[in-house]
Amino acid sequence: MFTTNGFRLAVDIGGTFTDTVLANPQGHIVATTKTPTTPQDPSLGALEGAKRVIAQSDADWCTIKGFIHGTTLATNALIERRGARVATVTTDGFRDILEIAYERRYSQYDINLVKPDLIVPRSRAFTIGGRIDAKGRELQPLDEEVIPKLVDQIAGSGAEAVAICLMHAYANPGHERRLRELLQKALPELVISVSHEVSPEAREFDRLSTTVANAYIQPLMARYLSDFRTRFVDEGLACPILMMTAGGGMTTIETAARLPIRLVESGPAGGAILAARIAAETGAREVLSFDMGGTTAKLCLIDDFRPQTARKFEIARAARFVKGSGMPVRIPVIEMIEIGAGGGSIARVDRLRRLQIGPESAGSEPGPAAFGKGGTQPTVTDADIVQGLVDPDRFAERRLAIDVHAAETALETNVGKALGLNAGEAALGVSEIVDENMAAAGRMHAVESGKDLGSRLMIAFGGNGPLHATRVARKAQVDRILIPRDPGVGSAVGFLFAPVSFEIIRSRYATLEALDLDDLNAFFETMRSEAHAVVRAGAPEGDLIERQHAFMRYHGQGHEIEVPLPDRPLVDTDIETLRADFETHYTRQFSRTVPGMTIEVLNWALSVSSQRPGLDSHPSTGARQAAIPTGTRSILCDVTGTRREVNTYDRSALMPGDQLSGPALIVEPQSTTFVSADFSVEMDGGGNIWLTRIKGDLQ
Repeated sequence: MFTTNGFRLAVDIGGTFTDTVLANPQGHIVATTKTPTTPQDPSLGALEGAKRVIAQSDADWCTIKGFIHGTTLATNALIERRGARVATVTTDGFRDILEIAYERRYSQYDINLVKPDLIVPRSRAFTIGGRIDAKGRELQPLDEEVIPKLVDQIAGSGAEAVAICLMHAYANPGHERRLRELLQKALPELVISVSHEVSPEAREFDRLSTTVANAYIQPLMARYLSDFRTRFVDEGLACPILMMTAGGGMTTIETAARLPIRLVESGPAGGAILAARIAAETGAREVLSFDMGGTTAKLCLIDDFRPQTARKFEIARAARFVKGSGMPVRIPVIEMIEIGAGGGSIARVDRLRRLQIGPESAGSEPGPAAFGKGGTQPTVTDADIVQGLVDPDRFAERRLAIDVHAAETALETNVGKALGLNAGEAALGVSEIVDENMAAAGRMHAVESGKDLGSRLMIAFGGNGPLHATRVARKAQVDRILIPRDPGVGSAVGFLFAPVSFEIIRSRYATLEALDLDDLNAFFETMRSEAHAVVRAGAPEGDLIERQHAFMRYHGQGHEIEVPLPDRPLVDTDIETLRADFETHYTRQFSRTVPGMTIEVLNWALSVSSQRPGLDSHPSTGARQAAIPTGTRSILCDVTGTRREVNTYDRSALMPGDQLSGPALIVEPQSTTFVSADFSVEMDGGGNIWLTRIKGDLQ
């Protein structure tokens, strides 16, 4: 375990609950808590959680030397369309980049197709003269004479933010910088995002779309981050607040305010980091990370202890699971699939008498019917409560009273009557549908990545992950599950193991035959200086880790393959090595190469990060013995569909080597692990719960 000079605090604000974790200077977790998210001012729930964990330990505000924060606010603002009024400024002749998009329909034959909402209508799309070519040469100077007219157009549109995306600004940002300077001088209150800072890559539509998304949430996030920091500083916090990013690293609050698009999906990234760390500690090379919270479920593939990554994802898809139906955002991101399947997901019967779950969520206000906060719609949590899988006396650290009758009434009224079911049968139906939805999402994600789920270890966490893990695993044909320590606050725990990092991907076209290494090394040095400045702001001491990559393709192809480069300046002998590495990666993906074709490089990437904390060494399990139950509960068995009396176990009392068989419940303050009848359990020396599926007839 790593050592620091003080306590470290991690706060993950989700759609339903805010998770808070406190680690001592030796890196051991000393306090955790879940508090309801406060949508009107998320910092209030975060502050309540922080005060709780500090009160549970011997820490105080002065002894906290590290603070890591992740939030769904940026994601939710984009999905719910709660951002600023945005205008765009593009190069003359390219006003309709957003309208044209990819020049194709995401569903070719759907006559009722709904186009993605890209935020900026054509009436707020403006242009300016001037032109840079793909090599960064100025073909036509920026037309500064039209600035007064442009200022009037922007002001007249009522825009609060502007996204500037000029042709080939990734190769030469001079025009964008000058335009920003002139607009800022004329409209000092205007928030301006420029494409060469947000997404300095080729492909104009993706670059503009990402810049628009950044501008859209920039005012909201800047205010939020400023208020969040002020609230904690007023309490006595003296250390900087670092923000979790979608790529799995941390950055400063100043960088986050400038590039808030990098905060999208920051919370789930923490969970993927935790799963990758556990995979490394246990030696599991193929892992499925399963994070089920109150609002959504997130699944991520992890191979060789590294989460699968991507450079692009979509927000607010008009058609669920259909690529191309959302708003594309091109930033470094941990790749995962996220669906509206959480504890607060609402169950309903549609006009065809089909049971549907989500994506709408009851959230924290009013929450599930059982929470007694005014909610009347049945949710996944209500179904779990009716099945007896949740102990009302221990739910949410005993801070929330559970009304079982309200959950039964909601299920009977909204599901049971329409389908001719009682409350218990309706609850089983809700669980079956939501678990199948999650398993189907995992299978689809694996197929799209050319991978198989069956051989993988599922690492399950989140407030509802351990409760649904065995049921989802059965449907996904996964045989082994691991439930880590403190699973209910898993993403926040993952924050504590993330490095301070920053990744830059820039377009610079070249062929291998014409590669100018001196020029390329100077190009990397420019990126290195920029990335080091960001990382050193959050990690002023210690060695830094650098990774370089090239995105390569055969001439004429539309997409690139990521190929690692030596983490040093390139020399002449590296060119043939790079050719061989590209062909190896190409063959691995497409089972062949294309002899005689020119190889070209479109993008170059550099990531800089601080050192990661060392791995824990787990003691051996030792002697195996039967676990001692602490009580019993009546549950609806998911295998037989009948009521059964099952043993309950207190997780804190389980010892290394303890074994038990399902059906059973393992209870802890912030989560419950449901052991289905077709699973057995063994505790390892690190306090992890291992579940193994039992094959055969269990009737």
